[in-house]
Amino acid sequence: MNKNFTLLVFLFSLLSFSQEVKKNSDLSAIPTYYNGISGTGFALKTQLKTLITNGHVDQGYGALWSLFTNPAFRDNVYENDGSLLDFYSENPIGPDPYNYTSTSQQCGTYSGEGGCYNREHLIPQAYFDNVTIEFVRNDPFHVVPADGKVNAIRDNYPFSRVATASLTTNNGSKLGSNVNSGYSAGYSNFVFEPLDEFKGDIARCFFYFATRYQDLMDDFYNSTNVDSKNMFDGSINNVFNTTFLNVFITWHNQDPVSAKEIAKNNAIFSFQGNRNPFIDRPEYVCQIWGSACAALNNPSIEFASISLYPNPTSDNKINIDSEIYIDYIQLINLNGQLIKEIKNPVFTNNSYSLENLQQGFYFLRLTSQNKTITKKVVIN
Repeated sequence: MNKNFTLLVFLFSLLSFSQEVKKNSDLSAIPTYYNGISGTGFALKTQLKTLITNGHVDQGYGALWSLFTNPAFRDNVYENDGSLLDFYSENPIGPDPYNYTSTSQQCGTYSGEGGCYNREHLIPQAYFDNVTIEFVRNDPFHVVPADGKVNAIRDNYPFSRVATASLTTNNGSKLGSNVNSGYSAGYSNFVFEPLDEFKGDIARCFFYFATRYQDLMDDFYNSTNVDSKNMFDGSINNVFNTTFLNVFITWHNQDPVSAKEIAKNNAIFSFQGNRNPFIDRPEYVCQIWGSACAALNNPSIEFASISLYPNPTSDNKINIDSEIYIDYIQLINLNGQLIKEIKNPVFTNNSYSLENLQQGFYFLRLTSQNKTITKKVVIN
């Protein structure tokens, strides 16, 4: 099949799904739902906390199974086959490794991936379970359908970027040590990384949780010592540890709100009477966590940690030291010709060497998270 035709079919399907969401979902509340909400920072977050607490009617843990049969929780985007849309088994760019099509596949027991699906708490239940408030456990804005085996693999680990995977799931999600540089700098232990397609969805679940349960954040933090605690700072205003706040803001920006999220937001609104404001109003993230957003948007802060040596050099080699993750290295001569390009270079102890360089003047372009810095290099 012609690739351009295939792309057009996909785009038409996505547009049709988006239009269907708007036609069939209860959108009448959105224009007025946020009336009276204003300001920035903790004051704005507190207003949103009050708003999404009012009207929230807990439906119980068992009712989540029925909610997951709602079309909003089904694949109407990728294969468009009505199977369960699971962050841990969906393959957005090819055939899924397995599908869940029946409620008889609810967990249950499993021996591997594809055995059953369960109710995955994106903020692990062990983090807040010692503060016995049942409705927190039952909230589908942070409880999603997920493969039982991968849910167990994710366990209580934080979400972030994986440097070296110790385990990769069938759809490409990863468990391993954190990329302790760039926007995820400041943490070295094990983390779980979902596919890029779902990173923004997960980030917005965390922002919802931090807002809806704002007054409980210090209680949760002080009641447990599981790995997921490292994502938080124990406060009720900022809520997140700096590393993970940067991770979630970056994922929120890089993976914008999609039609599937809008559909789920509307379905949950009908189910329990409140909404995720960070789906309806993505700009609220940086209106609340403004300082963190500003720091992430200032490339000079990140690139200050990069150094080149020796420069000038006389041994046809230059070393790059960087505390942040580098996506691309490009070496360009004075005529604008690309001499070398290295994608996703592998640094050893934060160092990478360019070798066998010819004598001359060059521009070294380094790219990290869509931000670029160019430095002059002299090879004598």
